[in-house]
Amino acid sequence: MATGSVTTQGLGHARRAANSPAVAMAARAGFVARGIIYVLIGLLALRIAFADGGGEQADRGGAVAEIADKPFGTVLLWLLGAALAGMALWRLSEAAFGQAGTDGKKAGKRAMAAGRFVFYGFVSYSVLSFAAGDKSSGSGGSDKSSKDVTATALDWPQGQWIVAAAGVGVAAAGLWIAVRAVLRKFHKHLKMSELSGRTRKAVDFFGVFGGASRGLVFAVAGGFAVAAAVQHEPGRAKGMDDTLRAFTDTPAGPWLLVLVSVGLAAFGIFSWANARWRKV
Repeated sequence: MATGSVTTQGLGHARRAANSPAVAMAARAGFVARGIIYVLIGLLALRIAFADGGGEQADRGGAVAEIADKPFGTVLLWLLGAALAGMALWRLSEAAFGQAGTDGKKAGKRAMAAGRFVFYGFVSYSVLSFAAGDKSSGSGGSDKSSKDVTATALDWPQGQWIVAAAGVGVAAAGLWIAVRAVLRKFHKHLKMSELSGRTRKAVDFFGVFGGASRGLVFAVAGGFAVAAAVQHEPGRAKGMDDTLRAFTDTPAGPWLLVLVSVGLAAFGIFSWANARWRKV
């Protein structure tokens, strides 16, 4: 058999596997896992807003630690990590063969899917490592990581410009996420015809409110990174936990953090809606 024919056959098998019910199930499990993490982050941030947060972290690491402290926590973390691995697998299939929809095979869409594959692969690995006993993984503070990475980058040649560019990129991504949520761009990814009128209103509420809140957090975190670059002070860079705590320093006080916290939990619920109605 010719080499070209074997290659074509192999690609055909890979494409069918990417479109299989197993990969679709893995993607939906991943959305459930993402929802759990964001709901927990929202709840942890609410505790901080009401001065009951103690030493807890309102970020992914804090969510992992919260699960670990519960009965059967280690088992739950194994399930969570496996579900996130499923999300990574689905994103890899999108990068290789394109997303669902008419424009899903565009290079930009596939590149974004590849980036999400790397991100969810890392998150899955960190959660599974924590479940396996590596307590330095999975629950690490986003704030310390942000400061350490920023300090290292600032010591590079042209480090200030690199950190500033990264900060602008994160801020721009946050604004992009928020605007797309407000414009309800998520409609094209959902099976809207299967939603009743009441369910559609609920999904729209959680999608808009949750997506806008998530985008705001990213945008503010990016702004702190730019400030760290301009002032050459790594300590000004903030992870999700410190970014959320910074909302309490605004004139609105803790109430702005309450609003954002509820919004992050809403994004978690929207993720669960994706698990049910997402086109995969």
